[in-house]
Amino acid sequence: MTLTKKEIVLKIAQETGVRQVDVKKVVQKTLDTIIDALAKGDKVELRNFGVFKVKSRKPKIGRNPRTGVTVPVPQRKVAVFKPGRVMKQRLKA
Repeated sequence: MTLTKKEIVLKIAQETGVRQVDVKKVVQKTLDTIIDALAKGDKVELRNFGVFKVKSRKPKIGRNPRTGVTVPVPQRKVAVFKPGRVMKQRLKA
């Protein structure tokens, strides 16, 4: 099952009694803030949840599976997430 942003907003609105429009603004602003921080190269640490950070992947030589031709894959930056202790413990259960 996939949980969407809309479903998260609905769940928070139902549990808190806050209007969906207001919850959506807060959720979207939270996500935008995380993205902006990662774009600047900052690390985002949410205690008991996890850490988001940007890592650089080294350039490498790839292969087109259809043609078998080798192609260079340039260095790139990717967002990575490392779950926190509380999340790890809850996922084990």
